Amino acid sequence: MLKDAVPLKEIARALVIMLRHHGDVLLASPVLGVLQSHAPKMEVDALVYDDTAPMLEGHPALAQLHVVGRHWKKAGFLSRLVLEKKLHGDLRARRYDLLIHLTEQPRGAWLARSLGARASVAPVAPGRGQFWARSFTHLYPLARNGRRHKVEANLDALRRIGVQPGMDERRVRFVPGAAAEARIAALLAAEGLAKHSYIHIHPASRWSFKCWTPERNAQLIDRLSASHRVVLTAASDADEMALVEEIVAKTTTKPLVLAGQLQIKELGALAGRARLFVGVDSMPMHLAAAMGTPVVALFGPSGENEWRPWQVNHRVVASSHPCRPCGNDGCGGGKVSECLTTLAVDDVDAAVQDLLSRER
Repeated sequence: MLKDAVPLKEIARALVIMLRHHGDVLLASPVLGVLQSHAPKMEVDALVYDDTAPMLEGHPALAQLHVVGRHWKKAGFLSRLVLEKKLHGDLRARRYDLLIHLTEQPRGAWLARSLGARASVAPVAPGRGQFWARSFTHLYPLARNGRRHKVEANLDALRRIGVQPGMDERRVRFVPGAAAEARIAALLAAEGLAKHSYIHIHPASRWSFKCWTPERNAQLIDRLSASHRVVLTAASDADEMALVEEIVAKTTTKPLVLAGQLQIKELGALAGRARLFVGVDSMPMHLAAAMGTPVVALFGPSGENEWRPWQVNHRVVASSHPCRPCGNDGCGGGKVSECLTTLAVDDVDAAVQDLLSRER
């Protein structure tokens, strides 16, 4: 038993801070669930960037969701001051007893000092000096060996304050909501697609060095279309749309293309109804896993030990390049990852067929 453990049953309100990208926020959701499980009367709030808010909206353990505007820095000094002041006032009004900061983002240290929580936990941040170290009552080491999944790394914050998560409490949860579910149901019905009757492929990522080639995506789609309808998605970003257009142009059996047409909640609802999801290491892959859909995940420079699909039946397809996972933005920083682009269609198809042969 830790001598400085935090008695959760004495905590009325806690704030969980995760100021990162969409996938990072989703993989932080088990922290909320564990807190609620160990202290059912506690109110658990979260602070995230505004564009990532859909990842936690509707989570059953969430009391309030606060956001930092991703573009506040561009709003001008006075406008940003007003926005920051309102946010800080809203946070102070909640009178948090516990603050859990899951990254090395500097805002967490300022909030730990200014909000007055009697307990606060954050990762050790080498190079940040005493200001960082003295901002928190508890510090925990970040896993840096590439072998610890991000969900477990996030839960280390709770372990540091004496909370031991049970295996069944570590679920990543995403809630599409009734409106998103209804729209996806209508879209699929119009195409004659029943639940679990299609394969969802999301080939794109905001980072091009994580993407498989258009030619090989097209070949896979043509193979899978022999037995299943394929639904193809991507964000509305110009580069992602261009990738999908190139893929579709190279197919002989045209998939249902919903690229650029879905909001995040709708993307989750679509993935949740699929029989199987195929994609690269990206937020939609984590969405599919959170929805309980079997996943075939293609990995290149990023590490599957840290980012693999969590608690769902899955297969990872990765090359045997001795240099991976390198974490670089393509070989030599050239935005193209040979370890990923050379993955054989046969290997990906074999992973898909293996999962399809098993009960969902």
